[in-house]
Amino acid sequence: MKKIEAIIQPFKLEDVKEALVLSGIQGMTITDVKGFGRQKGHKEIYRGSELEVLFIPKIKIEIVVPDELVEKVIKIIQEHAYTGNVGDGKIFIIPVEDAIRIRTKEKGQQAV
Repeated sequence: MKKIEAIIQPFKLEDVKEALVLSGIQGMTITDVKGFGRQKGHKEIYRGSELEVLFIPKIKIEIVVPDELVEKVIKIIQEHAYTGNVGDGKIFIIPVEDAIRIRTKEKGQQAV
């Protein structure tokens, strides 16, 4: 199993979520996050004053899938989160050693 973490633009969340659900992904965790990468924030004008925004709002999607679905999920996220602009985000793939469903005590793939 692998955990896929994708950091994307907030306005792309609905497109990505719908595509993942249509492909058969049954669960995901969504978190509002803030951060910066190469874009290093930006400046905004608020009530006539220039403000430097160091941490840009993003969405983090976390999905645990069997190894055979990893490439499919990555492709879906890439296609639906893409704008072609700086700040489109990143995808991280992390090995998952085990999973346990608390209610039933199922382990491994059955718990996901």
